Amino acid sequence: MKNKTISVLNRFEDILLVAMFVAMVAIIFVQVIMRYAFNNSLSWSEELGKFLFVWLSWIGISIGARRREHIKITMLVDKLPYRAARAMDVLVELTLIAICAITAYYGVTLVFSQAGTHFAGIKISMSWGYLSVVVGCILMVIRSLVTLTEAIIAVKRGEPEVELGEGGNN
Repeated sequence: MKNKTISVLNRFEDILLVAMFVAMVAIIFVQVIMRYAFNNSLSWSEELGKFLFVWLSWIGISIGARRREHIKITMLVDKLPYRAARAMDVLVELTLIAICAITAYYGVTLVFSQAGTHFAGIKISMSWGYLSVVVGCILMVIRSLVTLTEAIIAVKRGEPEVELGEGGNN
């Protein structure tokens, strides 16, 4: 059940990210054509492009966590024994969950406080822009919980078995 739920979330994120990226590129492309070919720009295209970029960034945070591609300094952790390194992973994930939870909480307050303020060009509430922070942080907490669970299991299990390609014979 858990793996199926995560798989559905992965697929949804991928589709949403690609759709938003395509829309953003298309809108900016149309704006460039309108501005330089027809000497007439669209009043809403720049705002919508920025809006989509913000959403892409916050959803992209979750995808980066899923693929474990976020930058981190591992100089100390790489020198630790396996169990201590995994324990450090647990601490890092707990810290990340706390930071994302606090950010999401304050993001919710921004969503509600900006409900009456609207973007000038696209005429939608600013709340929709701030909602990207909340959604991104919630997705990041989900990713961190998955990683945290894996790290706790690794700490309990102890030393990993030697895998082929990592010191074994291929």
